[in-house]
Amino acid sequence: MSCWMPGCPALSMCRGIAALPITCLERAKDLKTRLSILLHKPELGHKTGSSSKLQLGSRRRDSSQEVLEWRESFDQLLKSKSGVNAFHTFLKTEFSEENLDFWLACEDFKKTRSKTKLASKANRIFEEFVQNEAPREVNIDHETREITRKNLSGATSACFNEAQAKTRTLMEKDSYPRFLKSASYQDMTRQAASRGSSKRSHT
Repeated sequence: MSCWMPGCPALSMCRGIAALPITCLERAKDLKTRLSILLHKPELGHKTGSSSKLQLGSRRRDSSQEVLEWRESFDQLLKSKSGVNAFHTFLKTEFSEENLDFWLACEDFKKTRSKTKLASKANRIFEEFVQNEAPREVNIDHETREITRKNLSGATSACFNEAQAKTRTLMEKDSYPRFLKSASYQDMTRQAASRGSSKRSHT
């Protein structure tokens, strides 16, 4: 059958066949993209989920170990961010959180490099925690308070060292032992011990 005549069925068929590879290619590309997305999503989801579970498990193990380490020494507690948070929460129940806040403010103060900022921060800390009738006055003796006041005239990163040390000793000897005996910490240690025994039973 000749294909030169207009409207010839053979001509239409030829045109259809000629067009087919392009259409198929486009559809195949589209299908490939969709399949690729569908196939990879579960894989990624599975990997991410597994990774998240592993990381979460690791964090739980670390935090469990940390909780038990807090009772080893006051230093261990202060080294742990979550330990400091837990201790701060406990001190709030005793209305004595200003001692820890002052200690933390001093730690931050020591990291200040700018002399201008050092002087302004020193005055702010002194006014908030150290001076008589300060809004959040810490429990230090008169002599230490006066030494700190004199240190402000030539503020250095060490100007609160004595007051900070006195506050730290007070917390270590007074608040810290009560924190270890508190219901909240006892509950945390039970949970930590439980997670530890659960982990051993699965190994």
